Amino acid sequence: MITVEDVEAAAGRIAEHVLRTPTVPSPGLSALLGAPVTAKLELLQRTGSFKARGATAKLLALGEAERAAGVVAVSGGNHGIAVAVMAGALGVEATVVMPRSAPARAVERAGAAGAKVILADSMDDAFALVDEVRDQGLTLVHPFDDPVVIAAQGTVGLEFAEDAGELTDVLVSIGGGGLISGVAAALRARRPGVRIWGVETEGARAMSEALASGGPSPVELSSIVSTLSAPSVSRLTYEHASALVADVLTVTDAEAVRGTLDLAEHAKLWAEPAAGCLLPAARQVLERVGEGARLGLVVCGGNATTADVAAWAERFGLR
Repeated sequence: MITVEDVEAAAGRIAEHVLRTPTVPSPGLSALLGAPVTAKLELLQRTGSFKARGATAKLLALGEAERAAGVVAVSGGNHGIAVAVMAGALGVEATVVMPRSAPARAVERAGAAGAKVILADSMDDAFALVDEVRDQGLTLVHPFDDPVVIAAQGTVGLEFAEDAGELTDVLVSIGGGGLISGVAAALRARRPGVRIWGVETEGARAMSEALASGGPSPVELSSIVSTLSAPSVSRLTYEHASALVADVLTVTDAEAVRGTLDLAEHAKLWAEPAAGCLLPAARQVLERVGEGARLGLVVCGGNATTADVAAWAERFGLR
């Protein structure tokens, strides 16, 4: 299990390379949800999401021979961008494997940063292909199954604990579980009374299924939210979630897109559906915990184009 000391050490290592993103009260979201809301704005992070933290930590941990050989990553979008950009900044060659369902903008940004981008037919195929590429001598920068990466993602929670006012409940999106594992480890150490809630879309329920079955298991992916679409969580992230997370809530893709539109309208934040899913989940939390809740939202990323959001809104009849 990751400790808050691990997170603090990671914070020191990556401080010169990433942003300490703003933690701000949101009057607009507070009015929308009927409870005080504080947002941690990771969509303003370098590369547009929290993923820059974990990618940087792993790259900095490489030995000389590993740096020379290069790295490989598998991603539905944001992790690939982060590895490509941060590897380029640190002088490391990177290969990124993505499914064809990944946002076109993510593929373009990874390539523009200098990474070699390989497209696979599906997320399952991408995870299988990355193992083949790693066998060529490259170091894997895993999106979530790595204690170095998890500790660095936990710096989001460390900053939240230090910068936010009173909180009772914090909501964190889940793909493979690296972010929530690190955030929960940091927040539960610094603010023991705070409840941590995970959020998934119905078509990417890897953590929900793991918690229900007692361990990681493959899930069938059908969500439009590629940045949350891990084919399974890892044993490491499962153990963190089962020990530290109050519950994992699920929302529909349509609700996630509606949340994206609400973040733009009420919070003036251009986020992606991986963050938009927090708003419908926040309503579920408020129904469960009752009066007196003070919510924290980790707005994990903003790498969605206006065309993407417009197309999703049209698809779900939200315009």
